[in-house]
Amino acid sequence: MQADFAVELGAEDETLEMPWAAEDGSLRYYDLKRHPELLSKVEEAGRVPELGAFLLKVNSPLSPVETAKCDFWSSAEINPDEEIFEATHKFGSYVDLFFSDEAKRFSFSEHEQLAKRLIELLRRAPEMPAAAEFLIRRCYYHDPEEAPGEEQIRDGFYFTFYLFGYGNDEIRSRQQWVIALKLIQSAIRQLSAT
Repeated sequence: MQADFAVELGAEDETLEMPWAAEDGSLRYYDLKRHPELLSKVEEAGRVPELGAFLLKVNSPLSPVETAKCDFWSSAEINPDEEIFEATHKFGSYVDLFFSDEAKRFSFSEHEQLAKRLIELLRRAPEMPAAAEFLIRRCYYHDPEEAPGEEQIRDGFYFTFYLFGYGNDEIRSRQQWVIALKLIQSAIRQLSAT
């Protein structure tokens, strides 16, 4: 499996606000770590059960991280840097992750260290047509203890974790994605044990 991480903290790079909600209220953050029963409200988890299982595991009490957002897609559009997989299809997803330990949310070095350790574990995995990337990005955390109108916002960090499985049709690319997702779930579990 190909695995890497990068830092995206430029003015034009994506950011996240936590907790988040769509302006129309149709989509929002669900605290799955403290309320796993809310998984049924995450539409993506219902449509791709393997993603739902991953969300439950990564939000378990022993995990060092929890999830903020996710999505998945299938595509026959292969970029030049993906041609090494000799595939015609890819199945992809992203999951936004943030530290459960509040102090670590504001430490760049903690994010960098976790990303490096995950990549190190994933590079030991057998060769397979899959690629994972962890991006360290800026997150604006709202302090839930503050009264409305007096809310404090603190600059911190989060990860966007992209995963792609590759194959010669949608079914095979999704199968590779599922295998890779389980490897990442295992790597996160290993890190939580140390």
